[in-house]
Amino acid sequence: MNDLARKVEALVVGGGPAGLAAAEVLSGAGHEVLLAEAMPSLGRKFLMAGKSGLNLTKDESAEAFQARYSRRNSVFREVMEGFGPEEVLAWAKGLGEPVFTGSTGRVFPKAMKASPLLRKWLVRLTEQGVEARTRWRWTSWEDGLWLFETPQGLQRVLPRVAVMALGGGSWARLGSNGVWAKVFQEEGIETVGFLPSNVGFSVNWSPHMEAHFGLPVKGVRLVAGDAESRGEWVISRRGMEGGGIYEVSQAVREGAALVVDLQPDRTVSDLQARLARAGKASLGNRLRKAGLSPVQRALMLEWGRNLALPLAERIKGLPVPLSGLMPLDEAISTAGGVAWGALDRLQLKKRPGVFCAGEMLDWDAPTGGYLLTACLATGFAAGNDASALLHG
Repeated sequence: MNDLARKVEALVVGGGPAGLAAAEVLSGAGHEVLLAEAMPSLGRKFLMAGKSGLNLTKDESAEAFQARYSRRNSVFREVMEGFGPEEVLAWAKGLGEPVFTGSTGRVFPKAMKASPLLRKWLVRLTEQGVEARTRWRWTSWEDGLWLFETPQGLQRVLPRVAVMALGGGSWARLGSNGVWAKVFQEEGIETVGFLPSNVGFSVNWSPHMEAHFGLPVKGVRLVAGDAESRGEWVISRRGMEGGGIYEVSQAVREGAALVVDLQPDRTVSDLQARLARAGKASLGNRLRKAGLSPVQRALMLEWGRNLALPLAERIKGLPVPLSGLMPLDEAISTAGGVAWGALDRLQLKKRPGVFCAGEMLDWDAPTGGYLLTACLATGFAAGNDASALLHG
């Protein structure tokens, strides 16, 4: 059987940021690299993320940056210490892509999209000799061989080392479907079930809210447990979606109640005075005179009209009656994946010479540059570990 297999030094499975990072390190060290991607092109989720500006990383202290990650272990912390925001900036600039830091510390390419960076990255990989094969879908292992479904039929590969970067369990149409987890489980490799992260909330709106579907909600504060967000979000037909929601989605997923402060820059006493000056006007007019925008007034009428609390207190702490989270496949990212206990650093204990990187690993973080930084960091680390093994 091995005589029918293609032998390579290094195999990288998955053409997202983590896989491309691993391929860059391995090929840069002079190794023969075969990069296999199930989709028709590389970096599809990377390109989708770049449609909203491609937030590369976050310019903040190392302590604050690390604190944004959960479900991690000492290995993950060490990996992130080795490739944090400064390294991401140097890497992007090394590809010839200038970057800038926004007022919130988020770092973006000046082009404000992913495609120029991805093109330059792929050119670098080609120049370093990486052989990329698309529409190569990994299905299983068999007697030490890696089996792929391809347009040319079943392909068998026998690598000396391999890096797996197959993504988490969301955005299946972009290639990240999590089906690899079943193969791992059948092989006795411990995995943790996928959970939605950075995901919208389902809300059963009353008919009067239909006029507000698609409108942004600004100038409010969301609170769920210890998490809070002042970011903008959108009222959608199905619920609440957008960047401002993602900051509190993990806390809501873990059972915290969601509360919205419709006037975070005003105190209860300030609101009481404004409402008193409104006299006996209608509720809508009283809310308007208290400073609430039309969208904020709509939310107050939707969720707070009949609460047994003084009106000013309702404005400052309006409970949000959620009906659940949006589906897993619609989450920006997922928690869960390969359990840290199944790994020796980033190498599978049951599959020596096979390393895992990216969203396959069981870590979690909000949007804001943390997701991409961790994918790059673990990809480069897995590539370095695989290269070190090849060098013996």
